[in-house]
Amino acid sequence: MKRLVILGGGESGVGTALLGKEKGFDVFVSDKGKIKKKYKDVLIHNEIEWEEQQHSEDKILSADVVMKSPGIPDKVPLVKQLVEKGIPVISEIEFASKYTDAILIGITGSNGKTTTATLTHHALKNGLDVGLAGNIGDSFAKQILEEDYENYVLEISSFQLDGIENFKPHIAVITNITPDHLDRYDYKFENYINSKFRIVMNQTKEDYFIYDADDEVILKWLKEYSIQSTLLPFSLTKIIENGAYYKDNNIYITVNNNQIIMPTANLALQGNHNIKNAMAASTIASLLGIRKSTIRECMENFQGVEHRLEHVLKINKVQYINDSKATNVNATYFALESMDAPTVWIVGGEDKGNDYTELFPFVNEKVKAIICLGVNNHKLMDTFGNMVDVIIETQFMSEAIKIAYKVAEAGDNVLLSPACASFDLFENYEDRGRQFKEAVRKL
Repeated sequence: MKRLVILGGGESGVGTALLGKEKGFDVFVSDKGKIKKKYKDVLIHNEIEWEEQQHSEDKILSADVVMKSPGIPDKVPLVKQLVEKGIPVISEIEFASKYTDAILIGITGSNGKTTTATLTHHALKNGLDVGLAGNIGDSFAKQILEEDYENYVLEISSFQLDGIENFKPHIAVITNITPDHLDRYDYKFENYINSKFRIVMNQTKEDYFIYDADDEVILKWLKEYSIQSTLLPFSLTKIIENGAYYKDNNIYITVNNNQIIMPTANLALQGNHNIKNAMAASTIASLLGIRKSTIRECMENFQGVEHRLEHVLKINKVQYINDSKATNVNATYFALESMDAPTVWIVGGEDKGNDYTELFPFVNEKVKAIICLGVNNHKLMDTFGNMVDVIIETQFMSEAIKIAYKVAEAGDNVLLSPACASFDLFENYEDRGRQFKEAVRKL
């Protein structure tokens, strides 16, 4: 019996444990931190061996294969030991994909991947049997065990792609690439770029690669390396023959000589970045045979993603907007770009080596006050201190909202768009976003 060791007892870890047990592995789950009660209960109920707050090396180094949670860096001594011993260390995406014959759609990128994945799933479920997994919702492994859909839309992070060997999506998407998570990539942007492009490494010409043809980083990589995939670019600035482009307030999507035309005025999600997300999602839906009218309707009635430019409440004519999912500068760039009123901006958290200079034009033009919400706000205070009249720091969400309430006037926006990771003060970006919404509702 082969031994499957799982490092990390969260959603992907427990899903992999269940699938592994079903497929005849001897399974052991080990978590350096505490395992949440809901996951512990599942492990106990399924008689799967587990441990928390430690890694027992003797039990781990005896593995035939290790599935590592994406949150654990490759540089951890235990992971290095496994690699030195020649034990495969893979991601849940790699492990689970071996056990399904479904058509896989893999979506990655520094920003927009959650919206694009959710939008794609929204369009495909109107005609296809489809699951949504990866970095979102129930784990991919668990869905294969319980439902095994005919198609999967997978939102995939660079950390998950680092742990693939044979994973091959039929349709791969890179929404964009901007510097992010550089602390995990030796502070070398090219390492992060190469990690993203692992999504196409096993593709053949029967498979498709959809990408942003306005993204210089992606274009440069494609010039330097050759890939087998059939290319379907999308662009706001160029005319694209196969793929999608924008002209005169319409999106034109051409796939296999089939064209869809969509007015952007009717799209549920506004802003240039969302036009691109809609282009990618519509191209996928068109490839998989969803009817033109259905694709149009889905792009027009989509409800949006929680914690991504989510309009929470209007109080005294001030709009409160939750963009907690903006964990990097580029995501906050899109948020500030889309502001159409004077904005009180709540920013800060765990800085990942951020360069804020690209935000300066928007801060000068649109931001009237800045509230720094983090354990260490020095860099933000130094960077933006001279650009706005009001800049205040706090370490409590409730206090940040009370300050915003005092500073904002009728017609203003209060925007939580942190440009940083959340782990200094919150469990994750969802926790941060929920605390924002709770504090706003209490006003």
